[in-house]
Amino acid sequence: MEDRELKSTIEALLFISGDPVTLDTFKNILETDKAVIEGHLRELINEYQIKNTGLLVAEVAGGFQMATNPGCAPWVKKFLSTSVPARLSQPSLETLSIIAYKQPIIKAEIEAIRGVNSDGVVKTLLERRLIKILGRKEVPGRPLMYGTTTEFLQYFGLKGLTELPTLKEFQDAELPLHEGTMPVEPQAEKQNLEEHYIETF
Repeated sequence: MEDRELKSTIEALLFISGDPVTLDTFKNILETDKAVIEGHLRELINEYQIKNTGLLVAEVAGGFQMATNPGCAPWVKKFLSTSVPARLSQPSLETLSIIAYKQPIIKAEIEAIRGVNSDGVVKTLLERRLIKILGRKEVPGRPLMYGTTTEFLQYFGLKGLTELPTLKEFQDAELPLHEGTMPVEPQAEKQNLEEHYIETF
């Protein structure tokens, strides 16, 4: 396959995929060296940035994904307003932030931090595939341990958990901190470009 055809094929696969596509997936489908594929992906990222069209190619959640240009956010949000899944509630955001920063974590530990029962919230996060069961903790009762998923990274537009803001970043930005809490404002979601707010500890 010639370079131009290969890059066009990569672009087409990104377009039809609803999820980030990893280099391994590209390699298995295209039967081409990963270094060559990554080179074309980097070219596509740069080309879309230069053209400044309604779409862009982003590296997210361990793979690459085609997304809408943030500049089009107001109109994309309006268009999708009737079909975009409901935003996470404040309790869900609080619980998700605790899990993201403290994983692996059991429900009793989540409830000790939040001070309220979290059965319903954890169930909702599991159903939305933003968290998953990592196993059981080797303590009496062997409670389930929870952690975040690839869908969590995709939802908040993160390459990995290392991109989560640190306490020092919030202090440097002089953001307001309240006793026992720390606000976290992750990147905009790539698909619907909604802004989210997580309040954690």
